[in-house]
This record gives sequence, C-alpha cells and structure tokens, in this order.
Amino acid sequence: MVLAAISTMVRLGARAQSYDTNNVVVQTIAGSGFSGLVNGQGVQTMFNGPTAIVADSSSNLYVFDYYNDCIREIAPSGAVSTFAGGGQGGYTGYGTNVTFPVSAAESMTIDHSNTIYFVEYPTGTTLFRIAANGFVSTVPLAGLAGGAVQDGICVDSGNNVYIADNNGNKIYRFLTNGVLQTFAGSGNAGYADGNGIFCSFDNPSALTADSADNIYVWDSGTHLVRRIDQSENVVTIAGNQGYSTADGFGTNACFYNVSSMCSDGVGNIYLASFALGGGSSIRKISATTNVTTLAGSFTQHGFADGSGPKALFGFGGNGVCFSQGTIYVADCVNERIRQISFNPSPQIVTGANLAIGIFPGVTITGIVGRTYQIQSSPDMAIWATVSTVLLNSSPYLWIDQNQTTRTRYYRAILLP
Repeated sequence: MVLAAISTMVRLGARAQSYDTNNVVVQTIAGSGFSGLVNGQGVQTMFNGPTAIVADSSSNLYVFDYYNDCIREIAPSGAVSTFAGGGQGGYTGYGTNVTFPVSAAESMTIDHSNTIYFVEYPTGTTLFRIAANGFVSTVPLAGLAGGAVQDGICVDSGNNVYIADNNGNKIYRFLTNGVLQTFAGSGNAGYADGNGIFCSFDNPSALTADSADNIYVWDSGTHLVRRIDQSENVVTIAGNQGYSTADGFGTNACFYNVSSMCSDGVGNIYLASFALGGGSSIRKISATTNVTTLAGSFTQHGFADGSGPKALFGFGGNGVCFSQGTIYVADCVNERIRQISFNPSPQIVTGANLAIGIFPGVTITGIVGRTYQIQSSPDMAIWATVSTVLLNSSPYLWIDQNQTTRTRYYRAILLP
C-alpha cells in the first residue's frame, strides 16, 4: 500500500495536514556515466551502450552492453561483472570465452530456468541461448521471413520463446522442442485484429508476456499495443495510431515510440517510451488498460535522478525490466543502470488534501484514472476500509454517508 494522505476529522471543523509518499523515485545503481568496460561496484563501473536488461529469480540483473559485445551481471549487492561475451572463442562455449556478433542484440529475455535468450541483430537468423552456468549455445532460425528483429523477444511460463519478425510482420513461437512456428500475423503490413494468421501487424518490435501467457506487442508501424492470448486471438489494448504522449484509458492514450516492455506478473505492463525530438519516459499500462507516465520527461532529455517527472533519461531506446517490486532501466545514452521505486519517506506538501463537514468529506488531489482506497480510524491505530474510488477528476470529493459525532481520522491509499 502507498500512503497518500492523512487528516484529522471532527464534526464541525477540520484540521488537516497532508503528507505525500506517492513519489516514484529514480536512482542510479550502476554506471559512472562514462563509456567503457569497467567492472566493480555500483557507480564506480562503466558501460558502453547498455540496451537491454533482464532479472533472474535471485534478483541478479543482466545487461546487454551493446558496444562492448557482452552481457554484464549486476548482483543485488551492486557488484558488476562480465557474465558472457567479449572473448575470442567463437559463438559457443562458456562465459567470457565466447564471442558475440558485433552489436549483436537490442533485446533480451530470460526464462524461468534463468536461461537468457537474444536474437542476433540485424540478420535475425540465429537465436543465442545462455544457460545459468554461462554456457552459450546457438540455434538457427531459418524460416523467419523478415530477418531484422529489433527489441522483440520474450518467453512464456512454459519457456517457449516468442520473436517479433520486424520486417516480416509476424510473431513467431519457438517451442521448447525446437520447433519454430508462426504464432500470429499474416505477413502483410497493416492493422487488423483477428485470430492467428488472420490478423496483421506493421513492424512489430518490443514484446513481453504476462503471468497468464498473454503476449503483448508494440506494433511500431501503427503505434499500438496489441495483445495475443494463447488461442492466438489478437486485440488492440492501447493507442489509437495517433502521435503524442497522451495518457488515458486504452485507445484514448497515444504513443510515439516504445523501445522495450516488461510485465510485473500482476497484470501491469511497463514501457520504455520516447518522443522524437523530446525525451524518454517509463509508462505503465494497468490491467484495466489505463496508461500513465511514471517517470521521465517527453519534453527534455538528459540525466537527473529524482522523483517522477523530475527525473531525466537519455534520449532514445532504453531497456526495462521488473524485479521484486522495482523497475530497472538500462539508460543507454547515459551509460547507466537506473531503478524506479516508490519513496517510503513522508514529505509535507502545501495545501490540505482533505476536508470535512457534518458528514465528513474527503477531497483527494491525486492521479486521474487511478484507484484510491479510503480508510477511517478513531485513533490512528486500527483502520477500516470505508470505500474504494476511481478518480475521474482531481480534486475529487468523496462524502462519508455516516455522520460523525466525534474525532475521526481518514487516509487515502493509492492502489497499484
């Protein structure tokens, strides 16, 4: 739960002090901002174009260091090491003995056995597979029509791999038995929802899968987010083919570009997004298809840690993943790895967010389209939920239908 506000309530007057702990905070966890290949601890390290990031079941992070042609590992302690690539031993072998193709990957994924996958860029003809012990093997992908696969790979709960064939306008599924099959898309460029091959995409790129094995596709040619279920039904869940950064529900939202997507396992999708000539932000699509911008700016780019819209990311494509309640971003241009989390520290803000009359009324100044839970307490020790509201305006006035004759405390909880 995230505490939004607390106020003392009395029958014929109001005393209110607001506290805001809803800030989304961006911090740098690794990378000095200088280009290079330096292992070590946290910000005393160097990357050279980190483009993709994934997390394993033990919260270790793996970053594809694009211009260093290797995969770096960041332990939960912040220690950075080279996990695979950068060697002279060919495409197969162990760890740092292996050579990756020059600028091999713009996207990675990791399965439930902690095996990492990426597709060779730009030809898209080879699938690289890196086991948890660092052993690297390859699988030919003869059959992909389009070749250039950019930012398009994910896995489902059964460790089947999904690949976006950007130029071929199809989504492929690589089964654990080694069979490569068309999962969705006719191959004709366009926009049409439907089933299996009776639908169309236009340059599909970023992919992610949720816990129900729905596959989400950033359809870059149409600027839409599409969803494919395991029955191969394709539907559009967000975007309207417009070119803007507007938040909103479903097709009321707009996107410019998306470089990477991930899922948190409870129905929310996170997107690393950027606007041409502007900046980069991390956005969220909730299970109810509400699109909100969490952190960053679409009007300027640069480097700045801080809360939500005060943070800045480098312009262009970034990688994003989710692990243990935290979002991680491979900030490519800034040569840094950033994390996005909720700030647990209360901060006093100006203005009272809560007010009452004889019937207590709660005025919530919050985020339109987000859900808040309202709780009350006679002593601030035991709290009871009295209502759940979806903000359709800010400020939003909620009236308690139970008249109060004594001091009562209220708080509003911003739900995930």
